[in-house]
Amino acid sequence: MKKGDMARKALKLASWTSMALAASGIYLYSNKYLDPNDFGAVRVGRAVATTAVISYDYLTSLKSVPYGSEEYLQLRSKVHLRSARRLCELCCANRGTFIKVGQHLGALDYLLPEEYTSTLKVLHSQAPQSSMQEIRQVIREDLGKEIHDLFQSFDDTPLGTASLAQVHKAVLHDGRTVAVKVQHPKVRAQSSKDILLMEVPRIHWDLSTERVLLMEFVDGGQVNDRDYMERNKIDVNEISRHLGKMYSEMIFVNGFVHCDPHPGNVLVRKHPGTGKAEIVLLDHGLYQVLTEEFRLNYCHLWQSLIWTDMKRVKEYSQRLGAGDLYPLFACMLTARSWNSVNRGISQAPVTATEDLEIRNNAANYLPQISQLLNHVPRQMLLILKTNDLLRGIEAALGTRASASSFLNMSRCCIRALAEHKKKNTCSFFRRTQISFREAFNLWQINLHELILRVKGLKLADRVLALICWLFPAPL
Repeated sequence: MKKGDMARKALKLASWTSMALAASGIYLYSNKYLDPNDFGAVRVGRAVATTAVISYDYLTSLKSVPYGSEEYLQLRSKVHLRSARRLCELCCANRGTFIKVGQHLGALDYLLPEEYTSTLKVLHSQAPQSSMQEIRQVIREDLGKEIHDLFQSFDDTPLGTASLAQVHKAVLHDGRTVAVKVQHPKVRAQSSKDILLMEVPRIHWDLSTERVLLMEFVDGGQVNDRDYMERNKIDVNEISRHLGKMYSEMIFVNGFVHCDPHPGNVLVRKHPGTGKAEIVLLDHGLYQVLTEEFRLNYCHLWQSLIWTDMKRVKEYSQRLGAGDLYPLFACMLTARSWNSVNRGISQAPVTATEDLEIRNNAANYLPQISQLLNHVPRQMLLILKTNDLLRGIEAALGTRASASSFLNMSRCCIRALAEHKKKNTCSFFRRTQISFREAFNLWQINLHELILRVKGLKLADRVLALICWLFPAPL
């Protein structure tokens, strides 16, 4: 690749990154996730200036060294790191939407250079925080009492900070340990959207308001922390399977999806009572309700992807707005190359070569990706974000090569489509027929998974070796 081409691609990448940040801000603004007063010339100016500096750095720093040389690779790594730090500083300065986008980028280990993801990961739990003076003011205004009147102790240092709020550990006067989530002063709540349809940490409603939330304190490690899991003897593969099942159930069966599963919002722990490993979802401020039409089309699309029915992949991708860009759409959904999609994503494991190919080619398709995102339903934007974050967690845990997540998705698709068909027929015979077909399809999935496990264990080779040992060939 020529230096001039490299420079143009770097400029294009920085420009599209800026556009992505702006588009995300506009989208969240239009859905009233942010206070209009948070937008202004200063915030826009920061974004434009940061983009310009990053672009200039890539254009000038790399042009004087031979492309592909050891010196070039070392220098490129330094430019990546400087640019990532500038982007992190921008997110911290503008807060709100920019932190959400930064958290998203920080979770894309399988896609972005390590310098970016390692730098931006700080935004998962160490986003800019409100001062204790601001926290005291919010609690005083909403609860009508001072902190010392409400709590026996209150940790000044927050356990974690996010784009909309921060969490402090405290102890009530009756001895109960609680997590106090306090909204940043400038944020305006849309609390009606946060009604949960599933168990989360227990809320102390008598000591909660629109801007202060007291919850049961739940201890645990972040879902991408392999060291924590090893120390606590938690099976990484089991956690990865459970996370995939949980989100497949939300997306395909219930159509009600927690859309912010970055590592800071997903904890793992051993239950104090049972000792079993469990997943704890935090921060329920961003949910997506899927329409039935979207959910069913999405079910059909994933079924087609898993069973390599390329005709139906095209059909259902186009129903979801992908048009002629359906190959790119399939690659974005699966985080696999087009060759792997054609071979079968449940057949061929992810390889280091494929990961490298995806990383190297991602920037080249930014214009087409932008075009695609402008045409798919708005529901798809948060689903794509959720998929990216889940793939990033799998990459961090080292479980992306497993086909189990795709097979679990297929099980949920089968159940969802069967339930829809049964709901729309009055015939007992037809419902029975659908139920048998559902059971048969699930059995096929189980059989397919068993075959893949046998292949992975190379059981056939072991059996053959045993036969040869028991019945050696005559001399």
